[in-house]
Amino acid sequence: MSAPQTTPTEQVWDWLAEVPDPEIPVVSVTELGIIRDVQYDGDTLVVAVTPTYSGCPATAVIDLMIEDKLREKGMENVRLERRLSPPWTTDWVTPEAREKLKQFGIAPPIDGTAADGMGAKAARLSGQTNLVVPCPRCGSAHTERVSQFGSTPCKAAWRCKDCLEPFDYFKCI
Repeated sequence: MSAPQTTPTEQVWDWLAEVPDPEIPVVSVTELGIIRDVQYDGDTLVVAVTPTYSGCPATAVIDLMIEDKLREKGMENVRLERRLSPPWTTDWVTPEAREKLKQFGIAPPIDGTAADGMGAKAARLSGQTNLVVPCPRCGSAHTERVSQFGSTPCKAAWRCKDCLEPFDYFKCI
């Protein structure tokens, strides 16, 4: 049995909220903000997807997972559109996803300030590396970056100097 192609877009958004990010399964693709729009073009459901960055290796898997979820719900005419403009930003990550990342042991993107009061994005753009990234395990601000790249390209490897645990930081983009 197929869902009518007039299924309300609010329902489609709810279905898409069930699609986990393949690299960080505790957050959904909607919580990460990579689903930008859901609308109908005639009898075709069009889902606009903005990858976290254009070279993200998980993009094809995410597309497949979205299509699988919508077909599982009975949607037959589905088209995914890659939307690269505006580019994805960590500003689109929901507060709920930030908390889930932290609970999972990944420091969420910093929206606050670097040690010198400079915004995280401004610090990154200016080449400054003095961000204060609290440890997601113990909350300590006594941390250091180990490597610009962590378990995936969108994360950096950090270490807590207090609890001595390594952790990933979801880089601010």
